[in-house]
Amino acid sequence: MKAHKLLLLAGLLVSPLLAQAHEYSAGQIHIDHPWSRAMPPSVPNAAAFFVLHNQGDSADRLISASSPQAQKTEIHEHVHKDGLMKMQQVQGIDVPAGAEVKLQPMGYHVMLFGVQKQAQDGERFPLTLRFEKAGEVQVEVAVQKDAPASEHQH
Repeated sequence: MKAHKLLLLAGLLVSPLLAQAHEYSAGQIHIDHPWSRAMPPSVPNAAAFFVLHNQGDSADRLISASSPQAQKTEIHEHVHKDGLMKMQQVQGIDVPAGAEVKLQPMGYHVMLFGVQKQAQDGERFPLTLRFEKAGEVQVEVAVQKDAPASEHQH
């Protein structure tokens, strides 16, 4: 009985660490920790964030994303223009050879419009990313109450 409780406790302690470490690859593109912030159920939209690492010798480009979680999905960026912060759609995100690009709050991100049901903290939802050269990869987006620790520097 004591061993059972220790295993249960160990599982509870390790689970959050495992949830933080999910990575995917498409060709030479490595996708690190796709996540989304948990939103109230009444909010119709969501955003997904992750880091793209191009481990290849040539540039690639994220050209689109889709998810059964949303009616429409677009790639967006935040820009500071005329003294205002605005969000606008972009046609893609260049990922230079040997470089990384962060999709993060107040920067590049994937917008999900018309979300069927907001996922809650601890849940995941599928997101398919399409790259010009690397092709398509499906990732699981982890829904979190707060941004990952590395994102808190803003």
